[in-house]
Order: sequence, then C-alpha cells, then structure tokens
Amino acid sequence: MLVPPIPARRNPSFARAASRAAVSARGTALAVLTVAMLGGAADACAADATAAGTALAWWVWPAALFVVCFALGIVAVPAGVGGGVLFVPIVGGFFPFHLDFVRGAGLLVALASALAAGPNLLRVGLADLRLALPLALLASASSIVGALVGLALPSAVVQTALGITILAIVALMASAKKSEFPDVPAPDRLSAALAIHGVFHDAARGENVRWQVRRTPLGLVLFTGIGVLAGMFGLGAGWANVPVLNLVMGAPLKVSAGTSSFILSLVDSSAAWVYLNQGAVLAIVAVPSVAGMMLGARIGARLLTVLKASVVRRLVLALLFAAGLRALLKGLGIWT
Repeated sequence: MLVPPIPARRNPSFARAASRAAVSARGTALAVLTVAMLGGAADACAADATAAGTALAWWVWPAALFVVCFALGIVAVPAGVGGGVLFVPIVGGFFPFHLDFVRGAGLLVALASALAAGPNLLRVGLADLRLALPLALLASASSIVGALVGLALPSAVVQTALGITILAIVALMASAKKSEFPDVPAPDRLSAALAIHGVFHDAARGENVRWQVRRTPLGLVLFTGIGVLAGMFGLGAGWANVPVLNLVMGAPLKVSAGTSSFILSLVDSSAAWVYLNQGAVLAIVAVPSVAGMMLGARIGARLLTVLKASVVRRLVLALLFAAGLRALLKGLGIWT
C-alpha cells in the first residue's frame, strides 16, 4: 500500500528544509549566472585591453569607470547636460571598450543619473511635468530611430561623427548666451492650452519665480531631432535640451536644467531597449558606470539648488572639448 507524502504545511521541519533548499538552489543558480556573465565580460574586456596594448588587469577598468562616473554625475546634473554626453566621448576615447558597448552603457548612465536626480528635482519644483511630457513623447519615439541607425553604421564612422558632434556641442554651449530668467511677456497658444507654466523657489535669490514658455511648436520639432541624435550616439540629450528649453522656449535656466534631467529618464529608456535587444550592453561596463553615476547625481541634484549653473559650465566645456577632439582623432585613425 502506497503512503501519500506528508504535505509540507503539516510538517514544519520539512517545510523549513525545503525552503532552505530552494533558496540555496536559487542562490547557486544566481551565482553561476553572475560568474558566467562577469567571466565573459572579463574575457571581452581583457581582449580589448590586450588589443589596446595595455598590461593592466581587467578589474582596473571597472574600478576606474566607477570613479570617473561618480565625478561626472556630480557635475552633469547642475550643468543640465546629462551623464551620457560626458560619458560616451570620455570612455569611448580613453578606455579600451568597443564603441557600441560604450554607447549602450552611455544611455543607461544618462538614464540612471536622471532617475537618481528626478525625485528631488520634482519635489523642489525645478522639473515640471507639463513642460516635460509633450517634448519627451516626440523625443522618445525619434530616439528609437536614431539607435537603429547608429548600430547599423561602422564603428569608425560613428566615432568620427561623434567627435564632430561633441565639438559642435562645445561651440554651441560656448556661444549661447544663456539667460537665468528669460523675459516671456505672454505664452503661445499651445503652451497656454497645455497649461505649461509654474512657480519655483530660487534659493540663491530667496524668492519665488513665476515662469511661462513660448514657441512651443518649434520646441517640439527641435526635440524630435534631439531624440535622433541621442539614440544614435548614446549621448542622452541634456546638451541640447537645456538650450532649447532656455533660449528657444524661454524657461528659466534652473527649470530648464531640472526638466532636462527628467526628460532624459523618458527618452533614454526608449533608446536603451534597442541596445539591450541588440546585445550592445556589457555588464562590466554598465554596472560600475551606472552605480557611480547614480551616487554622483544625488550629490549633483542637491548642488543644483544652491550653485549657479555657470560655476560648472566652464568645467563641462573643457571636458567636452578634450573628449570630442580625442573621439574625432580616434575615428580618423590619427590617435588610436
């Protein structure tokens, strides 16, 4: 006569043992997958490092990425440029990783910095949902197209185009005369219909500032083009978001920087899925980069409320110029 097994709920000892066994099995499987993933990543990184002619151990590069991204996260949020526009040219030019992996990680880096800073920016009124959502909708759709085009092009072509784009960004940021508080006497019809206006507290001046925007249709068109470039180069989009929001639409500089960081969280998530689907995201590049950027962005979000954007702007311009020149020379085969 067969004896049915005792149900686990009637045998506490057996239930605890089964639970421990299940947890152990899951932990073992997770450990195996993690080791396999990092092992494969280490081999890929070691191969790239050997090709680059360096004798450094593979773990040095992830540690260096963490430190560099922590510093970039601190300066990216107050400058309103996002982490990707600094990450991609610097890491692509000075680290031994393939550009496709760098661009994929760059989108995740920009996304991580935006997500880390977003809640605080919304809480203090420096990011506005009504201003961000219409612009982010078009930029998100166009960023998918840009990501598909960027992955289809040869690496040397993308590297050269990246260098030219970064140097153009430097020229744009250096020549643009940003206004802390643009004068917008009356909103346009579209922004009035969408109720795009608000009030934020400027801690530096110690007063509340009311704002509204203009030329909203032109802003929508420009953000569509920005999305294409963001997906193609993995740059995020903060480098162009802030000038469009501030100079074209007339939002205050701090609101432009804060809303730009929030828009990044929507735009970069769309393009990042394309890179993930194509296998262009390497854990050993993305994980330390994202971790360092998130920690640095939290500090940067706090500094945004007390620092003037011009304090960080000169440093960002210097970094972008050096990284853009390096990317251009590397793409042309002059400095490999």
